[in-house]
Amino acid sequence: MNTHKPSPWNWLRHEASDTRSGSTPVKSSGGEVSPLMGIHQELDRWMDRVMGQFGMPSSASGEVPSLLRPSVDIAERDKEYVISVEVPGVEEKDIKLNLEDDQLIIEGEKRQEEKSEEGRYQRIERSYGSFRRMLNLPADARKEEIQASFNNGVLTVTIPRDAEAAPKRQEIPIKH
Repeated sequence: MNTHKPSPWNWLRHEASDTRSGSTPVKSSGGEVSPLMGIHQELDRWMDRVMGQFGMPSSASGEVPSLLRPSVDIAERDKEYVISVEVPGVEEKDIKLNLEDDQLIIEGEKRQEEKSEEGRYQRIERSYGSFRRMLNLPADARKEEIQASFNNGVLTVTIPRDAEAAPKRQEIPIKH
């Protein structure tokens, strides 16, 4: 993997400003939102706003992990971009992939298993709820040819590149 030459394209440019992006409140087995988790998420949002004012990373920017925010890897190849999204525990039928203008929107929901047996949890660390990731496509993306596959909890999106739209270099002479 070559990580020495990062691409200047900002794939996540509009994601931080989207209020729908990120996760929704975690629900308990009874279906209602856990009051403690609701307070925790409200504190997270407040801290994100405060930290953002000082130029610090926030969970909305993807620089700090938050609940149900799938990890995304973006690989740039000569003829295509390959986006891998980790969504363990999410079924393929619960994932939606849409294209709005130049934004690829990945939405989904991790549903809590319905159990009929009675019992009390001693500890719950898994998160449930919905997520939304927004990726801004570069100018050379051939939007009409995007393909997606899902295997073992990983969504793979392949976006072919237009060779003609690739940036061209031109030397500009300096006049005296």
